[in-house]
Amino acid sequence: MKENAATASTHCKESFTIQNELGLHARAAAHFVKIANRFRSSITVHKDAVAVNGKSIMGVLMLAAAKGTVIAIEAEGADAESAIKALGQLIEDKFGEH
Repeated sequence: MKENAATASTHCKESFTIQNELGLHARAAAHFVKIANRFRSSITVHKDAVAVNGKSIMGVLMLAAAKGTVIAIEAEGADAESAIKALGQLIEDKFGEH
């Protein structure tokens, strides 16, 4: 049975290093969650043994990810690859805090 693109589910996971000076603080976390919520895929963020909902500001803040922290972003759904790419770009751009 062939699945069409609308119902196909993709699972992606990639690790990123927090690079901005203040880490994943309130403003950066809010920006992360805003972008995560643009996607239909479920998004989970992992730091060490902790996993949180990437679409929840409280969850993302609970990670307390300082500069240099490695986090893994996991997405599952039709737009999972796009979600990982967008969130990874945000982290690589230091949340716009140059």
